[in-house]
Amino acid sequence: MSDLEHRITDLIQQMTLKEKVSLLSGRDAWRTVAIERLGIPSVMMTDGPHGVRANFNFDGRKGGPTTYFPTGVSFAATWNPELIERVGEALAEETRAMGADILLGPCVNIARHPLAGRNFESYAEDPFLAGRIGVAWVEGVQSRGVGTSLKHFACNNQEFERFRGSSEVDERTLREIYLPAFEAIIKEARPWTIMCAYNRINGVHASQNRRLLTDILREEWGFDGVVVSDWGANHTIVESVAAGLDIEMPGPAKYYGPLLVQAVEHWQLEEEVIDRAVRRVLRLIFRCGKMNGRPRPAGAVNTPEHQSLAREVAEEAITLLKNDGAVLPLAPSRLQTLAVIGPNADSIVSGGGSSTVQSPLRVSPLEALRKKLDGRVRIEYLQGCANTADVPIAPPEFFSLSGGGGPGLRGEYFNNSDFSGQPALVRTDAQINCWWGEEPDPVVDFHRFCVRWTGVLRVPESGPYTLRLFTMGGGRMYLDGELLLDNPVPTEGVKSRGSAVIERVLEAGRAYPIQVDFIKTPGHREVTGPARFNFHCGFPPEYRAAERIQQAADLARRCDAALIFAGYGSGHETEGHDRPDMNLTGPQDDLIRAVAAANPKTAVILQCGSPVTMPWIDAVPAVVVAWYSGMLGGEAIASVLLGEVNASGKLPVTFPRRLQDTPAYHSYPGGRQVFYGEGVFVGYRHYDYRDVEPLFPFGHGLSYTTFEYGDLQAPGKARAGQTVRVSLRIKNTGAVAGKETVQLYVADKQSRVARPPKELKAFAKVALAPGESRLVTFDLTERAFAFYDPVLAQWVVEPGEFELLAGASSRDIRARAEVELT
Repeated sequence: MSDLEHRITDLIQQMTLKEKVSLLSGRDAWRTVAIERLGIPSVMMTDGPHGVRANFNFDGRKGGPTTYFPTGVSFAATWNPELIERVGEALAEETRAMGADILLGPCVNIARHPLAGRNFESYAEDPFLAGRIGVAWVEGVQSRGVGTSLKHFACNNQEFERFRGSSEVDERTLREIYLPAFEAIIKEARPWTIMCAYNRINGVHASQNRRLLTDILREEWGFDGVVVSDWGANHTIVESVAAGLDIEMPGPAKYYGPLLVQAVEHWQLEEEVIDRAVRRVLRLIFRCGKMNGRPRPAGAVNTPEHQSLAREVAEEAITLLKNDGAVLPLAPSRLQTLAVIGPNADSIVSGGGSSTVQSPLRVSPLEALRKKLDGRVRIEYLQGCANTADVPIAPPEFFSLSGGGGPGLRGEYFNNSDFSGQPALVRTDAQINCWWGEEPDPVVDFHRFCVRWTGVLRVPESGPYTLRLFTMGGGRMYLDGELLLDNPVPTEGVKSRGSAVIERVLEAGRAYPIQVDFIKTPGHREVTGPARFNFHCGFPPEYRAAERIQQAADLARRCDAALIFAGYGSGHETEGHDRPDMNLTGPQDDLIRAVAAANPKTAVILQCGSPVTMPWIDAVPAVVVAWYSGMLGGEAIASVLLGEVNASGKLPVTFPRRLQDTPAYHSYPGGRQVFYGEGVFVGYRHYDYRDVEPLFPFGHGLSYTTFEYGDLQAPGKARAGQTVRVSLRIKNTGAVAGKETVQLYVADKQSRVARPPKELKAFAKVALAPGESRLVTFDLTERAFAFYDPVLAQWVVEPGEFELLAGASSRDIRARAEVELT
């Protein structure tokens, strides 16, 4: 036994049963419980995974803006693990700077269905790609002394019925599709914690699933870290801890408190089960460096280096889907006027939920293009239409402090319900978009508080705006001194949920004094549970739609080229619910058709985290998907559009032509049970097996240069279990430098089980100057040729012929070779 394990054993022997149990739950929403008597500190966790979510403050932890990196799907779209490892290192620095020890991520759940709300947080439809990006992220974070929490284990592939739905998955599918990314990260990167999912797997909640948490995770894969519940995912006292769940979050304890102590005292559970969980928790505390007597490095947040890295990731993720006639990149020397059109041109959007990051700035594509082309090209801008299905939450750009102050609103937080006395907290809030699962700040009484925001409202365009308060509580709004909205304060201690709506004509640029009040509680009663309050301000999607689209088309017609920035508004893709469909929201399809008809040099730039339908695809010569590109996404997009950076992203998910073509169409969303009837035929495996033509295939992504693939070199024969080395030479045959991702797929030519026509088993991203060539080498292990046999309960490689396919996408195969395994 190591010295560390001896120390842990000594601590366990000194603890009372109550103290042991106290370590197995949160003290509050983010911290574990400390035991001062034994010098055992608490561990602080924080949301990720593409930025440190630090818009709250606990016991010396800093709150405030952090670097907002592109989201998880963007990480995978880079196909560049080395770059993502650098992101992990930067995130660790920021996590330490914000006073936390564990960054909750990465999210490696497979993108099974395009409507799943958290696809933008996840990586890919393919487990090999998800695993390589996840290994890099975890290794980067933990190399800087910060722990990770691999999530969500397992089969958390939709938000519909996510708390109680059961993912019904056969063993082979589980092993080949939904577990390999977790397995690779556990074995190679050794994350300090793993987070169980909300859902059930084959009828058993993930938090008490012994098959997953003990048999596979610990005994088979050798995981020695902590299993933490997703927030509120534990439902039992004895079953979960016996199955392998170590920490119940959030605190204070619901099940792992006095009830768990009583369970041991009444012989429902042996104390040694508690001891094993406590050992793992103590091991985590030591790994966090909190008991070695040495101060931890301070960390750094929002450094120029981190922001530059966020822009670099966005640049490498941007994926050029179509470029007929070389419309892109734009050549400023050949342009006098440029039409910038679309609801996403003047904003940087993101998905919603627990991964939302408050950043110090956000550079939009319009802002970046104006800066880069100032004095060279005249840019004319029109929004054209809305990108929401409803009136949007008022964006930060609408608000400023009174008296000529900076951006945001003055927020005054009172520990009462009538705004009496002095506020307990005064701070600047960027906008009114609040979902509080805990107090906004330690000085605020979460059960009884109210907030008053004051400042100035300015809208960018004149017209009839819809103003709405959505509240779980009471709310009211004054504009220009007039009470316009009043949602009554709930009575008898019951939360109200509803909206107050009004329409008002507002003038562009005019400064409207605004006051918005939120009251969580009536009188002196306490109301438990979360608090939500949003202020919406905007045009309804149908407002002047035809007229605005015609104006945009007229603008495009008189300009040399047109850029349409389309996609979703912030929060459309989100934790908590799935998308209703794959369509662009509002009348964006009509806008794109009209502008493309008016100007043959039109490019569409999409900001989204999942596939969207493109009924206009044949009418538009150039299409780019920029994903959710982070705080400096506008700069990255402008750099790629202007050719300062060559596009090199590749699709980590297939873009289908229609929802009906997708693998899980007939089984999604299910109900209390969702049957994974497509089995192992997920993503491109399905499109290949069923011979369905996608709109854009997995792995697809164009460049401003061209690449030539040489012959694929492979041994004609190899012994099963022997590493197979494969190589080919790739050359940049174009006029500009570029990066190409060489993808290697393996096909079993004859098998006793139904296998996909090909599966990704290796890839490499290569940077080449014009005329430069490079030899790319891959080593394929036994697992690259194997399938999982549930009867034998093991991976099986059948002797026989396998085809190796190297290409620029799953449908663009450039070189082939065969190897016979004996």
